Order: sequence, then C-alpha cells, then structure tokens
Amino acid sequence: EAVVSAFLGPLRVSVMLDANGANTTAAAAVLAARRHLDLTRTHAVVLAGTGPVGQRAARLLAREGATVALASRSQQRAEAAARAINHALEATAVKPAATADDGQMAECLERAELVIAAGAAGVQLLPAAVLEGASRVKVAIDLNAVPPLGIEGVEVMDRAERRGKGILSYGAIGVGGTKMEIHLAAVASLFDRNDLVLDAEEIYELGKGSEGPPHSAPA
Repeated sequence: EAVVSAFLGPLRVSVMLDANGANTTAAAAVLAARRHLDLTRTHAVVLAGTGPVGQRAARLLAREGATVALASRSQQRAEAAARAINHALEATAVKPAATADDGQMAECLERAELVIAAGAAGVQLLPAAVLEGASRVKVAIDLNAVPPLGIEGVEVMDRAERRGKGILSYGAIGVGGTKMEIHLAAVASLFDRNDLVLDAEEIYELGKGSEGPPHSAPA
C-alpha cells in the first residue's frame, strides 16, 4: 500500500514484494504440498509459523482451504500471528499452537497430514522420534538448509523422497528449484505490464499457473 500510494496516477511501475525470499519460498512450499494432498481436506502444521515464511505459508494454505495450526514456542506469539492472518482473510482457519517441548509438538501433530518447518537456519524444530509418532503425517517440508536441519531425518536435497514410515519429504534445495522458477516468472511478468503488485498470493498464483492442476494420486 505504501509503494502504490507513492505513484503519480499512470506514472507507475509494477512491484514485486519478496523480502529475503519469503513470498517465493512460502509459495514453493505450498505448491510442493499441493502435488500430493487435497489442501481443502488437509490439516497442516506450520512450525516457526510466526516468522516471515511461516506466516505466508499459513496464509496461503488457509486460502486453499486447509485447516492450519500455526505453531510457535510461544503461545502468545502464535495467537497474535494467527489472529492477524485470520483478520486479513476474514476467516478462522488458522489456529495457534504452542510447541515448547516434545509433548506439545506431538499433540500439535496428532491430526496433521502436512508439516512445514519454516524456522531459522540451523535450528532443529522437529525431532525424528516425534515425527515417527505422528501417524497421520503424509508430507513433511523443511525449509532450513543449514545443519542441524529443521526436521530431523529430512535431507536438504529431498524432493518427494520417502522417509521414515513412508512420509514424502522435501528439503530446502528440493523446494528451491520451484522457488527459483517462480521468482524468474514473477520478475519476467513485471516487464509485461506496469500495474502489477505481486505479494504472496499473486506470486503463488503464478506458480500454480506454471504447474497446472494439483496431483490427484494419494500421498
């Protein structure tokens, strides 16, 4: 809104918002999940959901019809972030969740088919033992490329690799190829028109357009 308000009528350019790659990363993660899951029937958990990538991933998942647990070690931060997203979407699909210890993490994952780890580099969020006990999880996506990785047992190069009890896993580089494709397509689109404003939703739609319909096979 600040950028658009600075333009002088038709004297303007197209704008893409992707601070530290947060929008393209979140879009690529949700697109990876969409290849294997019907998001309208998916219960998703976004770990480190109060961060820039986590909030955007939660927002995109909720827009696709998923029920989202936005998780943080702090219940207060989780509640504030979930409240802001729900207000923006005029919905109640995003629920806060505290994951300060393994017990809370296990409880958070009880209903989840999808888990996305969007934490800071070098911070392990989800131990393998806890993930092993999450019997409903079908897809696990870790966006951290710096050891120790965010989800123990998921490798940075994973791209729909089967791990543990058959969980389809994506690592940061496995998602990164899609992220770069979306980024290039978004930048290219800025030169076609002068009135585009590309935020997370618009960037995600560009990615959906290049991938086509979601995968229909079960995970």
